[in-house]
Amino acid sequence: QVRLVESGGGLVQPGGSLRLSCAATGSIFRVTTMAWYRQAPGKERELVATTTTDGTTTYADSMKDRFTISRDNAKNTVYLQMNNLKPEDTAVYYCNANVYTTSAYWGHYWGQGTQVTVPS
Repeated sequence: QVRLVESGGGLVQPGGSLRLSCAATGSIFRVTTMAWYRQAPGKERELVATTTTDGTTTYADSMKDRFTISRDNAKNTVYLQMNNLKPEDTAVYYCNANVYTTSAYWGHYWGQGTQVTVPS
């Protein structure tokens, strides 16, 4: 069984920063692409950023100048550094990972989500 556990969300004033973390644990043989998504109230879930095992990253255009995704492969952990936060960044942020388990199964896993609130 594989779990993704996020942390680091909270309430932050406009212009502030937060760092989200997500650790993959369980019967893991290999983790490949890891990503962050977010879902604002009344909106669809959207991709924020992705990272592969070799460190290649991609970003949504609206966030690439303020957000930085990184990972620690040894810890199967992905991070999202968010700077200059705006009220429109308010959302539940979800971690996502492609995992090859010790049972020879490829799975696409989601974390439970962490709330980020930036008041207007």
